Amino acid sequence: MPDTDDARPPQAKAPATQFFGAEAFAPTDHTELRWLGMAGWLMNSRGTTLMLDALLGGFDMPVMIDFPIRPEQVPHLDAFLATHSDADHYSVWTAERVADVTASYHGTRHVGSLMTDAGLPAQGHDVGDTFSVGDLRVTLTPADHAWQNEFPGRYDRVFAPEDCCGFWIETPDGNLWAPGDSRLIREHHLTMPAPDALLFDFSDSSFHFTLAGAVEMANAYPDVPLLLHHWGSVDAPTWSPFNGDPASLQGRVVNEDRIQVLAPGEPFRLTRR
Repeated sequence: MPDTDDARPPQAKAPATQFFGAEAFAPTDHTELRWLGMAGWLMNSRGTTLMLDALLGGFDMPVMIDFPIRPEQVPHLDAFLATHSDADHYSVWTAERVADVTASYHGTRHVGSLMTDAGLPAQGHDVGDTFSVGDLRVTLTPADHAWQNEFPGRYDRVFAPEDCCGFWIETPDGNLWAPGDSRLIREHHLTMPAPDALLFDFSDSSFHFTLAGAVEMANAYPDVPLLLHHWGSVDAPTWSPFNGDPASLQGRVVNEDRIQVLAPGEPFRLTRR
């Protein structure tokens, strides 16, 4: 039977993109975040700029969104961060195309080695390490996302827990937590100090938090704004990691008005709670 739109499972799609340019990188008197689609983010903290898990094209699956900026439009980055080596988080295509305007690249030791192999000025770090980007302090937090080991023989190495991470980013205006892709680690993900905003992956995937695990994590920090990502971007209606639906959070998350359904490119101001 031919595949028709009626036969496809329903898939939530991100709001229409809000495009931006060099103005998003200019000095400010505050800290601002913009979702890039997928799992990517731009942070401008009083003129210090970084991209996190940025993917702006060249992905090997069809996407449903327009990316809010092209790599050649990026005027300057103080840092480019990647939580792990999956292509939707460490986009070599993107990293190479902003190399001329990027001062430094950061990830775990594994990701840092991949960046160095690509000719990028990278630093690899251990989970628990802290490094500085301008006035920002960035600490690597634990993650559990060595999904490759579930497929013996497919990969040329055994992946270790420390190959993946999250990032805790301290800014003059508050703390952002980007946990990265991970299974729920209750002794970690439910016990951190409350950040001032949380990048929130709520896809119902066994290699991620799962929807139930994401809700449990959200409700452990009941007043923290939840910035939804890792949803509504990839045209893959049967692939759970890409198919979070904001409607699935209704009636599950405490204080639902803190759920931020941002459009790609839409600014969000980080403020200390």
